[in-house]
Amino acid sequence: MNEGTNGKSSPLAAAARRVFGIREINILLVLVALSAAIYSQKAAFLSDYNVRIVLKDFSVFALLAIGETLVILTGGIDLSPGAVVALTGFVAAYGMDKGLSMPAAIGLALLLALAIGYTHGLFVTKLGVAPFIITLGTFIIARAAAALPTHGTPISNLPDGFASIAGAYVGPIPLPAMIMGIFAVAAILITQCTVLGRDIYAIGGNIEAARLAGVNVDRRRTFCYMASALLAGVAGIVVASRCMLGDPGVGTNYELTAISAVVIGGASLMGGEGTIFGTLLGGAIMSVLTNGFILLRVDAYWQPVCIGAVVVIAVTLDSVRRKRKRSLRATAT
Repeated sequence: MNEGTNGKSSPLAAAARRVFGIREINILLVLVALSAAIYSQKAAFLSDYNVRIVLKDFSVFALLAIGETLVILTGGIDLSPGAVVALTGFVAAYGMDKGLSMPAAIGLALLLALAIGYTHGLFVTKLGVAPFIITLGTFIIARAAAALPTHGTPISNLPDGFASIAGAYVGPIPLPAMIMGIFAVAAILITQCTVLGRDIYAIGGNIEAARLAGVNVDRRRTFCYMASALLAGVAGIVVASRCMLGDPGVGTNYELTAISAVVIGGASLMGGEGTIFGTLLGGAIMSVLTNGFILLRVDAYWQPVCIGAVVVIAVTLDSVRRKRKRSLRATAT
């Protein structure tokens, strides 16, 4: 991209460098190498059928991970996405089963997700409750609330049109991937090209400095928790549509998968560092890895061990990188 006459790059060029940084390129290379390794063992990995499966799985994980990224960038954490997936999918199914139209039932479920996110923001910003505690509480309550009306029995009496949300295609691309793509582009634009995005990074870098600089910290953090819950709600609708069930038991460990994708994508759990593009790559690695385990018939009990090892390595490398950066700063001063 062209630079201005003062030698500084344009805002667009700066944003592009933040989106496609060196760290993201390295993660992309890991994704390509992993895909090539699986393909060398199972050519079916790149079959049309399997690619569609990976895309659908990736769409759900990516939706959750995008919302989780926004929260983590502010220095927070959200442990509730998996439970919100179960609750919103169940609420939508329950509403349709009781006579609500499909749009009304989906709208009600998404409004509930937004209310959950707003509650998280309220407890964190106004009441000073640790994000870990309030979102853990939601994790427990939401799962119980989804199981209460039917005592854990899934709802299967859903209209045929509901299946089109997860089953329809836009050309060769599954509709869930298109939905995820819209939210991903919006999140990238918000984080890299707006004042809101700048404020989110500032809060994660130093919350008191951001407050002194005039940033409305409470409003920004609440926005991030609401966005995380809303995206979990959208994922819940997609999952319910894919299964054609309102199942209180779905979404188990989804929050861990989302957090893993964020960490693998290069974000720091301390806040202030990371990109949506990196998170998407992290989510893609998680989806490809999970699919590869199935194709290669890896023992189901070993799969979480391998994924956990990948996360530990990613967190350790991030910690080493941060220590090295602090050492360089100390040496420079």
